[in-house]
Amino acid sequence: MSSPVTRRNALGRLMAGAAFVAAPAMTGRVWAAAPPGVRLTDGTLTIDFDTAMRSRLFHKDKAITNSAAGEALTLADGPAIDRFLLLEHKEEAVSGAHGTGHRHILRSAAGGTLEQETAITFFDRYPGLAIYEVRFRNTGAKPLTVAGWRVATHDLLDHPDGAWSFAGASYPDRRDWVQKVAPGFEQHNFMGMNGSDYGGGTPVAVVWRRDVGLAVGHVETVPRLVSLPVAAQPGGTRLGLSGDGAKALAPGEMLTLPTAFVMAHEGDHFRPLDTYRQIMAERGLAAPRIPESSYGPIWCAWGYERKFTPEQIYGTLPKAKELGFEWAVIDDGWQIAEGNWDVDRTRFPRGDADMKAFADRIKADGMRPRLWLAPLAVDPGTPLLRDHPDMLILDRDGAAQNVSWWSAFTMCPAYQPTVDYFRGVVRKIVGEWGFDGLKLDGQHLNGVAPCYNPAHNHARPEESFEKLQDFWKAIYDEVMTINPEAIVEICPCGDSFAFHNIPAMNNTPAADPTSSWQVRLKGKTFKALMGPSAPFSGDHVEMTDTRDDFASTYGIGAIPSTKFTWPEDTPNPTDPLPPGGFKLTAQKEVLWRKWIDLYRANMLAKGNYLGGLYDIGFDKPESHAIEKDGALHYAFFADTWDGPLSLRGLGDGGYTLVDSFTGASLGTATRARSTIPAKFERFLLVRAIPAQGGKA
Repeated sequence: MSSPVTRRNALGRLMAGAAFVAAPAMTGRVWAAAPPGVRLTDGTLTIDFDTAMRSRLFHKDKAITNSAAGEALTLADGPAIDRFLLLEHKEEAVSGAHGTGHRHILRSAAGGTLEQETAITFFDRYPGLAIYEVRFRNTGAKPLTVAGWRVATHDLLDHPDGAWSFAGASYPDRRDWVQKVAPGFEQHNFMGMNGSDYGGGTPVAVVWRRDVGLAVGHVETVPRLVSLPVAAQPGGTRLGLSGDGAKALAPGEMLTLPTAFVMAHEGDHFRPLDTYRQIMAERGLAAPRIPESSYGPIWCAWGYERKFTPEQIYGTLPKAKELGFEWAVIDDGWQIAEGNWDVDRTRFPRGDADMKAFADRIKADGMRPRLWLAPLAVDPGTPLLRDHPDMLILDRDGAAQNVSWWSAFTMCPAYQPTVDYFRGVVRKIVGEWGFDGLKLDGQHLNGVAPCYNPAHNHARPEESFEKLQDFWKAIYDEVMTINPEAIVEICPCGDSFAFHNIPAMNNTPAADPTSSWQVRLKGKTFKALMGPSAPFSGDHVEMTDTRDDFASTYGIGAIPSTKFTWPEDTPNPTDPLPPGGFKLTAQKEVLWRKWIDLYRANMLAKGNYLGGLYDIGFDKPESHAIEKDGALHYAFFADTWDGPLSLRGLGDGGYTLVDSFTGASLGTATRARSTIPAKFERFLLVRAIPAQGGKA
């Protein structure tokens, strides 16, 4: 804490810096002496505020940031107002959806024009986390035009080993969600559209060092058009929550910012995301019940691409069933066009009758049928667009929002006719044709632009973005009404998944991973956001680095998926096939069968993913652990490794160690003797089985 002299000097600088804010309004007003700063703590996270409302964060009494103005308001005609005189501090006990805790209310002012009220709440069940509720009030005699704001913005101090980051924003380049913070690193992480059809995400940013991390996000139950910028700074990495956009604030009017949180933690991004999931569930947003069938291995017909024939799929089904796959996913190409969801009669001459027969045939072959659909995309020239141009999202200039992948336009999810139309489409697919699930696909599913279409009568243009989650929930509820055991999969190709859509899905894929690394980091992220037993699939194994990396799927506790063709490759591929194509050769069949048998034997997707045991950034080799039926399953990944491995999380007694993939014995271990020597290439899977009698 600062000394009295330092505080007086700081107060003098504060008042000098704040004088530009309508200082004459202070005439005749008597200000009480400012409190000498306050210290707020739950024992894990400590927040020190000085008299100028500059704050510094501590984790278990160790400073992890410098003192800075974490909260600020920017006016259209001036710089950021980030110096406030602390006037009052009150503390009160609270109890509610997040349990018991303590709320601290800090009131401060900048000149006679602006007042800030900051309520910070610690909850007993979430040590290290603080909820921020910040409001600004215009106390002057003239309107203020707010251009932007920030809250909970701090620089996590540098560490000699560097730092890693997680960011929940979506970008057209489909970048990694987890990245190392290098000099010059900067990512704005806008939660709206960062491309014509890439946007939305999870409103959390995390930066962590080897010893401690800092997470920031908002806990609103609707998505907000905010940013969570992460940027390397001299001496640290900055992160926080911010917003922009002009807003007039009349005298006496209050501006309430989105409810934010700050969390100091140990380990990588898993713990703060897992805590965020629990907080949001208590606020009413949680993953739905997961049907047993959601964990079935997946064969997808996408290997045959859009020009598939029913005969190709019928010919592959027996082989897929024989190998242990349970789902047959019919991908893009069954329809006439995006936005014309009638059956393509060049493949299905009898239309609806043939589609029903198609689903029935898949079931007769002992598999479950799932059908691809790209809601909200409508192609130019389709009858839907011709007859219902009112359904489109339009910008300020009346232009439509593009879906680049299909050269389509985006329909407004907050317009009731759009909702009703797609409810009718899924009623036909699930209720009439008899498909047991939907694969909802496309990067445009994750977020949409603000809508200015006058036909929609939106209260605010942002309603289209905010109500996207309601659109998906309407689709999900329609499906569940028909078939409560159906699968609703949302695949926002390459986006950083929008958390607010999670209540509308009971299955999710890695969504077009660009590498095996993405399969694993997405898996770890989803196990935090949906729960440790979340039904996450690795997407087609053919998309991994080696096109056969089932180990990354298995090791993260994901569901295996493939798009193999059999007995031949597709004869007319849209793009050149990779070396070896997608044909299931005799050699591949042996490997595919082994991995599916291993998955079905252990069902790690249903296990308890122990995401807090290992740090995906700093621990080498990269390590993951899952508890299932009393055994611990470890997965280690590296190009090559020759050295010790740490088996964390072992309980009392001894364990017998087995290589899960080869069946070879790897010796024994105990909690006190949990490091083993290892040499491997690409991966090593270790199963630690509790020894009978507690000794190994």
